[in-house]
Amino acid sequence: MAEPLGRPSHENSYSLRPAFQHKFRSSAVKECIHAILKENLANVQYNPEETPELTRFLSETIKDGLKAEGFHRYKMVVQVVIGEQRGEGVNMAARCFWDADTDNYAQDVFMNDSLFCVVAAFGCFYY
Repeated sequence: MAEPLGRPSHENSYSLRPAFQHKFRSSAVKECIHAILKENLANVQYNPEETPELTRFLSETIKDGLKAEGFHRYKMVVQVVIGEQRGEGVNMAARCFWDADTDNYAQDVFMNDSLFCVVAAFGCFYY
């Protein structure tokens, strides 16, 4: 026999906009990304075999750091690209369909003698 469901942990708020203190702030997100990249990539040499695992680790670490910042009801999408530093140019682009009042993004670039890393973090508000 099925057990009765408990009370939900959160009631519906029916709010269509985030509170000001919970709004996605690009400057705070960029600072968080920069700190994580500096801490984890400062002395790393480019190795193509280790790069996929490193990108996954960085994206999860950044996503967890952004959730800890307190952006309630935001879906966080983090894109990490790591490449070898050879003095070549790289162009990246992203297209999104979103609400300009609530959704936003932040990006940061880290470079050392061996590699470059580009991170884009997108925050989309759940209605």
